[in-house]
Parts: sequence; structure tokens; C-alpha cells
Amino acid sequence: MGLLKITNGILITPHRYIRGGTLVLEDGRIRGVHERDVDVPGAIEFDAGGHYVAPGFIDIHVHGGGGHDFMDGTETAFLTIAELHARYGTTAMVPTTLTAKKEDLLHTLDVYEQAHRNNHRGATFLGMHLEGPYFAQSQRGAQDPRYIRNPDPREYEEILGYSSSIVRWSAAPELPGAIAFGRRLREKGILAAVAHTDAVYDDVLAAYENGYSLATHLYSAMSGVTRRNAFRYAGVIESCLLLDMDVELITDGVHLPAPLLKLVYKIKGAGRTALITDAMRAAGMPEGESTLGSLKNGLTVIVEDGVAKLPDRSAFAGSVATTNQLVRNMIQLADVSLLDAVRMASTTPARIMGVENRKGTLTPGKDADLVIFDENITVLATLVHGKFIYSTQPTAAL
Repeated sequence: MGLLKITNGILITPHRYIRGGTLVLEDGRIRGVHERDVDVPGAIEFDAGGHYVAPGFIDIHVHGGGGHDFMDGTETAFLTIAELHARYGTTAMVPTTLTAKKEDLLHTLDVYEQAHRNNHRGATFLGMHLEGPYFAQSQRGAQDPRYIRNPDPREYEEILGYSSSIVRWSAAPELPGAIAFGRRLREKGILAAVAHTDAVYDDVLAAYENGYSLATHLYSAMSGVTRRNAFRYAGVIESCLLLDMDVELITDGVHLPAPLLKLVYKIKGAGRTALITDAMRAAGMPEGESTLGSLKNGLTVIVEDGVAKLPDRSAFAGSVATTNQLVRNMIQLADVSLLDAVRMASTTPARIMGVENRKGTLTPGKDADLVIFDENITVLATLVHGKFIYSTQPTAAL
């Protein structure tokens, strides 16, 4: 890949803007971050045109896009999704499953391995996220109820032994066996997250103490304050806000209104909040009928008003967001600064997924994963490992 010099940009670092800054990239990594133009003999030069240059966005919860879903179980689906989201600034992602039969999960893990080896034109894969099937039926949302079940050590041990590509697993902590499951994930170095759950504070506290450190799509498919025998109990939402847990938000402008975005930002801050698309196959596609999950046995949904809905329009059935929209909405709806919005889309997800030593900031030595965008957060170029994989203008490096 050689040398690449990006000049005339507004560099977004963890703590400030560097206007008129220059980035020097070498062999897929950031070699230098400079406050002015520097001479780099032999480097290909790219003029950022006075636009923002930020660390690439990291989407730690995404199901699909471009007409494909990871549960389709094909390499084409994986690679198309990675390329589609790269056009909107995603440079790394965690492909996510839905509730399914064990055999379908194992097949998806097999395909992941193959796609990971052949992924040269899209966002980097960081490992698989299994969303389910260990959920509360009462909070299943659009997850297929046929495949929801309690944690079974025989099953999850087989899955864990089958593939080393699992980096995250979401489950409902109140289910029988869920605490032991969380401990097992922690032993394996896998991120455990609470999701699709009707738990109360004591359940969440026990989960937190036994390995669960993240709230999957906070507010969506989880309990709030509830009554039992006339007494009020803090639900999952309040528990995750209270405890030192990380949270992720679908900031598509539809799933959560502005006041809730502001509340989470006020309590958790940019350092514990990750922005996620939770996008399904219709991301980047026209509105209309679509399918949530596999084309083979997925759920028919309607995409309208910028979101996927169940056919009876009784509930949302998935997001069609892209990562640049997430950043834009946090700025416009939640009054968050650009610095913090970018942090929630890059630095914080990198830390949550344990890749902060190589991704998430414009720092010498880290991977040259970058996104260049204008004042409206419209993506102009995306680079992965120092290579342009998307650009709105011709470049010799593309």
C-alpha cells in the first residue's frame, strides 16, 4: 500500500480539531498526525478539501444492508453488507445473527470465516455477535418466537467449541442458566450483553457481577420500571443507566426520541455510549416490503418512515440506518458536539470490543481506518487499512 498523505483536512482527534492538518499513512497504518502540511517523498497525495477527517465508524451491532442479511448464510451477503455500509463511513463491524436453530447459527459462523478471508472491499469484520436465542418471549420484539429458548450448556458449549469467531453474545439475564452462561462467556473472553429481557434490578446486578457489561439497544425490547405485587422495581433500562455498564443506542431518529437520547448522553456520556445501526437488509435500499432475517424463513416487514415495521405496524422490526446518520442525529437531536458524536461511533465501540489498541482514534501506529465527511456528515471517502474503498471523487489510491 505504500505511502499516502491526506492534506487540508479538519482532523478529529479524541480531544480537539486540527484544522488544515495532515495525516501520513504507511502500509495500512497511521504513521503521523501533523498540524500542517509536511513533505513526504514518494507519497500519493489526497486533498481532503477542508472537510472533516475522522477515525472510521465502528458498528458493533448490524444485521444487514444492500438487500442482504447475514442470516442469508452466503458469502455474497456478508461481502455486500460490508461494502454497502463502508459507503457510509463504517470501517469495521460486528456481523449479528437473529434467533435461529443451532444448525443455522453454525452455518452462519462457517460462512463468516470464509467471508472474513475474502473481505477486501468493505468494512472489516471484527467477529460475530450472536443475538439470542436466549431471550424472554415477552420481550422478543421481531425475533422469531419459534427459536427462543433458555440457555442450555450442552448447546452453547457446542457452539463455543465450534468457532473462535464469536466475540459477543446477547441474552436475557433473568432466564434459568443465564448467570452461568455469562460467567462462561467471560472465561472465554467474549462480551456478554443483556438483551430482549424482562429483568429487574437484582437480575441485572447479578448479571453485571457475572460478566454482562453491555446493554444491547438500550430502551428497545427491555423492561422499564415495573410493578410486582404493587411494589415498584427498577427495570433493565434504569439498572443499566445506574450501573457502570456500557450501552448502545439505535440513533436512527425513529427508535428513540430526542429527550431519551439526551438523557442517556447526560447519564452515561460519550465514553460509555456506542452508536449502532442495528440495520437489517433494507438499509441503503428503497422503502417497501422487505424481509427481516434469512430469505429462507425470515419475517416479512414493511419499510416506511425510515424504519422497518411489523406488517400490522404494531412495532418496529429493525433499523435501516447507516452510521453517518447516527452521528448526524446525535448532533441534531441530542445537541451533542461533533467530537463526542464521533467518539460514540468510533472510540467507544473500539474500547467495548477490545480493539482500542488498533482502532478508534487518529493515533500513530493504529490502523489507517478513516472517514472523510462534510458539515452535513455526508461521507465523501472511506479508507480501510489505508486503502480507499469508497470515494466520491477519482483517486489514484482507490
